[in-house]
Amino acid sequence: MKYVFVVNPAAGKGNLQKQLIGQIKEYFETFAGEYEIHITTEPGDAERYVKQQAQTGEQMRIFACGGEGTSFEVVNGVFGYDNVAIGVIPCGSANDFLKYFDAIDPFSNLASQTGGSEVPIDLIRAGDRYCINGCSVGMDAMVARDMSIFKHWPLVSGSFAYKLAILRNFLKFRLGVRIDLSVDGAEPRRQDCLFAVIANAPYYGGGFKGAPNAHPNDGELDFTMINNVSHFKVLRFLPKYEKGEFEQYDFSTTARCSEMFFRSEKTVPINLDGEIVEAAEMKFSIVPQAVRFVLPVGVSFQKSTKSAEIVNLK
Repeated sequence: MKYVFVVNPAAGKGNLQKQLIGQIKEYFETFAGEYEIHITTEPGDAERYVKQQAQTGEQMRIFACGGEGTSFEVVNGVFGYDNVAIGVIPCGSANDFLKYFDAIDPFSNLASQTGGSEVPIDLIRAGDRYCINGCSVGMDAMVARDMSIFKHWPLVSGSFAYKLAILRNFLKFRLGVRIDLSVDGAEPRRQDCLFAVIANAPYYGGGFKGAPNAHPNDGELDFTMINNVSHFKVLRFLPKYEKGEFEQYDFSTTARCSEMFFRSEKTVPINLDGEIVEAAEMKFSIVPQAVRFVLPVGVSFQKSTKSAEIVNLK
């Protein structure tokens, strides 16, 4: 078995990576296994490198050592290669996908990672890209775009950077987007929404629980839409949304589904696992059991508590 560590030196505030590299080298002095460390140099480098590794056909585990952007590149680089399992060693500012699991510390433990099991998980196909965590369009995507302004500020955590980006967008006269939206192939309906989310796991945006019942191995996606409301209602709503306590609001819609499609009259920002692209339309669909994920020793999936399905768009 080969172990490949893809380290993004720019993830988070860059404080953990040097220490991690030293730990990897020390660990493999006694652990029987081949390993490589690749330090990324630019956007897209991780994806190119892991694809080259996967194409060798060798059995391996590739660990994304960074944040959501690093995981996104690794997932897209290895998708379709059955000889590769992916893992995550958190070095980013948010690490939202890992918040789903019942323990996070073992993800930073090399013995737990190399001794862990491999479990199949789903992915989201978003256009021609693949996402492990979640996607959104609307104010959320605009916030994710603007979060990059704040996340490298000294003493600003990932969650605080997200809240600063929310404030920046909240000060705009008009919130959200107007889109034609369809869930599971239904006829598209015009929606004036604050945002629409399609999720494989519960958390995104530095800890907001936008899809509280999502599970990355259940063969379904979780859809959340929040209708556009007044600035005052947004202020009251966001603290509840952060905790995943929003289904009681009459301007929220949730569904379990296999796909979502939207179309806009103009290009809009789209959030793909924290990466931002611009497009006027996109289809999102489930890819069941798409990759093997390294589940460290001492970590398990959370128990499913899915609520009843709601599919009527408001």
